Amino acid sequence: MSAIIKIVNKSHHPLPAYATSGSSGMDLRAFITEPISLAPLSRILVPTGLFLAIPYNWEAQIRPRSGLAIKQGITCLNTPGTIDADYRGELKVILINLSNETQIIKDGDRIAQIVFQAVEKVEWELAEELEETERGEGGFGHTGKQ
Repeated sequence: MSAIIKIVNKSHHPLPAYATSGSSGMDLRAFITEPISLAPLSRILVPTGLFLAIPYNWEAQIRPRSGLAIKQGITCLNTPGTIDADYRGELKVILINLSNETQIIKDGDRIAQIVFQAVEKVEWELAEELEETERGEGGFGHTGKQ
């Protein structure tokens, strides 16, 4: 299944693209006028210069880049961040520095990835009780550490 996404690119960077035929996400780049110094445990909202018209029943998810996380300790907050179909503002990425050193973000740096996902809508059916399952109310690590 695929969708056509209208995009406005106000940055001077190329459009996001799949790096390989098996890629799920496309890299997003920082669109900034000067480098950002991101101190340890600091967070910032980084613009991309991109604006999307996502079709209804689809969403975009903003996710961290694994290389940025392991090499620099930078990751995304609110992950995955959801971009709803009716949002028309600039895509911005919430980054946090989890390393012990100040990290520098420069214009054009690949800061996150975007993944598109079809969304199913649900309707609620009010009930007095739910069917029993083998798991029941077990959650938050109830199966133990292995």
